[in-house]
Amino acid sequence: MKAIKKLWMLALLMAMPAVALASGAEVHLDKAPVNLEDQVSLQRGAKLFTSRCLACHSASYMRYNRLQDIGMTEEQIKKDLELPEDVKLGSTMQAAMDSNSAKLAFGVAPPDLSVISRSRSADWLYTYLRSFYVDSERASGWNNTVFPNVGMPHAMADLQGEQTLKVEGHEGHETRTLVLTTPGAMKPAEYDSAVADLTNYLVFMGEPAKLVRYNLGLIVLGFLSVLFVLVYALKKEIWKDIH
Repeated sequence: MKAIKKLWMLALLMAMPAVALASGAEVHLDKAPVNLEDQVSLQRGAKLFTSRCLACHSASYMRYNRLQDIGMTEEQIKKDLELPEDVKLGSTMQAAMDSNSAKLAFGVAPPDLSVISRSRSADWLYTYLRSFYVDSERASGWNNTVFPNVGMPHAMADLQGEQTLKVEGHEGHETRTLVLTTPGAMKPAEYDSAVADLTNYLVFMGEPAKLVRYNLGLIVLGFLSVLFVLVYALKKEIWKDIH
């Protein structure tokens, strides 16, 4: 009986993730236009990240000098990102606000964003950053359709503007639409492009060596292709007198 009970508990634990997934609300995610070969986009995203995200979030596994991998010189990193004099290029990206102060302000410590693109996905980030809306019932004044009741305020509200959530019922189905009521400094298309740049950078930051790995993979495949031709020619030479 004990063995059967253990097997039953194990099956139940294995099924829990599937149950949780099935019970969760389905959210449509827009496709993120990620292109890690677009260094200009990555550089714009890096600037947005350091100016908008690093105030509260850290990226403790990312060093400033890794931005040289996306075409930025040491001078550009210092100047374009407006680094303080005491911040060294070899240091990691630390939040301006300490975690305790952030927890008091927002109710929860902001997560480290070093690998957020790998834990959440690029499509999730791209949609999330464009899905904030005004909610007077929230302490921050903001809510999000992708992450309901999120503790994070809209850090780029001045760029996007203010959106409101419009809920309509059609034949028993609820339709939720975000409507831009107060324009920001950017037009909607410009804001989407800026979010695409930021998402692009977050994907790069999650695995800075990804492009290097891909290039090495192509080199290895090329080498193996040449080796295959040589080995096949050698095989024919060795066996030509036998066949």
